[in-house]
Amino acid sequence: MQIDYLEVVALAERLHRQFLDVIQLELDVRGIRDINNVQALILHNVGDAEMTVSELMWRGCYLGSNVYYNLKKLTDTGYIIQQRSAHDKRVMMVRVSEKGAELCDVLRHMNARHVEALSRGTLNSEDIATCRQTLRGLQQFWSRAIDAGAFGGAVRVA
Repeated sequence: MQIDYLEVVALAERLHRQFLDVIQLELDVRGIRDINNVQALILHNVGDAEMTVSELMWRGCYLGSNVYYNLKKLTDTGYIIQQRSAHDKRVMMVRVSEKGAELCDVLRHMNARHVEALSRGTLNSEDIATCRQTLRGLQQFWSRAIDAGAFGGAVRVA
């Protein structure tokens, strides 16, 4: 089981990097040069929502300094609009601009093409659902491990 566990961890990282490569290919094919793949994924994660930078970090797998740097770039290139919260001036809210919404549509169409291709391939919706459920279980396990470590306890298997 230990070998399988470690392979799943390595595979998850490789899949994330490959997905970034797929996004970069989509950007390259469309001649989009003012944004990189990580910034495009951040933009996609914002989507139709308006959120705080903290919420964005929670949604994705970004380090704080990387998010701030990339949000500045996304703002400078016109993909993101940042403004102070009306309720708390210390909090920055982010949302996509019209230019950002157009790129989000491109990424949604890319994902739809992938889903369509997957449905014609060897993976079916049950396989994807099982994979999602398994990865969600690992995420919850690691969250409990972090919480237990922070409080000096053991990890519950629950």
